[in-house]
Amino acid sequence: MTIVHKAGNIHKNADGLSKWELLNTPDNPAYVSKASEPQIPNEGINNTDFGTEFYEEVRESYMLYKNCHILTSLLDKDFKDAALANSLDDIWKASYENGRIHLFDEDKIMDRIKTCAWWPSWRKDVIEYCQSCDRCQKTNKATVERFGLMIHIQEPSTPWEVAHMDWVTALPTGGDKSYNACLIIIYRYSKTQIFLLCNKDDTAMDTALLIWNRVISHTGLFKNIISDRNPKFTSALWTNLNKLVAIKLSFSTAYHPQTDGLAERMIQTLEDMIRRFCAYGLEFKDSDGFTHDWCTLIPELELAYKTSIHASTGKTPAMLEKGWNPKLPVDTLKKDLVDIHPTASSFELLLDKIRYNSNQNMNHAFEYAKQKWDKSHKTPEFEVGD
Repeated sequence: MTIVHKAGNIHKNADGLSKWELLNTPDNPAYVSKASEPQIPNEGINNTDFGTEFYEEVRESYMLYKNCHILTSLLDKDFKDAALANSLDDIWKASYENGRIHLFDEDKIMDRIKTCAWWPSWRKDVIEYCQSCDRCQKTNKATVERFGLMIHIQEPSTPWEVAHMDWVTALPTGGDKSYNACLIIIYRYSKTQIFLLCNKDDTAMDTALLIWNRVISHTGLFKNIISDRNPKFTSALWTNLNKLVAIKLSFSTAYHPQTDGLAERMIQTLEDMIRRFCAYGLEFKDSDGFTHDWCTLIPELELAYKTSIHASTGKTPAMLEKGWNPKLPVDTLKKDLVDIHPTASSFELLLDKIRYNSNQNMNHAFEYAKQKWDKSHKTPEFEVGD
């Protein structure tokens, strides 16, 4: 035995004694002679004798245990999977389809199947089958959180940039031209609204002319129009007209009116305001004998809404749009008060601050709405094959 020093990574400054080579000589205290070294035996196995004896034992086992090959086949994974695949089709057809138990939940289905069949991991297979059943997924009532978290629509930076549009059609006939519908246009930035009297049978061309003659002359062209998939908005005429003037059309997803929620909520507000006067028929006569037609109320309702503080912005739509509120009849009560007019520079600074605070309030309003919405919704998780 010869001991040789090999430098390592640690303690490289070893002394001379540790570097001294100790040869396997009689002078070495650890000397071991080659004659006394243990010999490792090299033995072999006679495969011929062993194989003959082993296969004889196997042949005898088949005679003693006739069902051994059946058990061996069942323990084989490939055979087990193939057998289950063939058997499960019959089990589903007999107990699930013909038994009409797909009308119930997973617990009742498992109670029915466990009385007629069993296989390894059968509960897991039943749950996976029920969750993949197309009929069950369409008809069963969803008791879990609905899919889809709220997504923030990019807010515009200036008025009249993004507009929401929708129709109110469930209105009685009124006005000198027998109007029975109202087109609502509401701007996303300032929440300013415009109510346009129309008929529910108007074509896409009639709608385009109505907007061009009554709206564009005051606000200019929009950059984006958010609406539902009304045939008037999805028609080729409407689409091509907006392409000519470089207006982007953003349609809501089918059965998801939340995308155009600003216009949907405005419809409810308009209906509530009209109902105050026309709740008992086409015409309503108040205590003073005045008769109100809903068409004649539209200008006054527009002014009332524009001069009311909006919950999401904290300001009135007129203040965000123009920087001042229109004069109302109630303002005549303050005619004796001193009215201080701001200078041009202070007016611009005031308008910038108002719009900045409005943006902050709209962001806070969205975060509040998103927090409430996401409590009962979750992000969908899809896998390959779903």
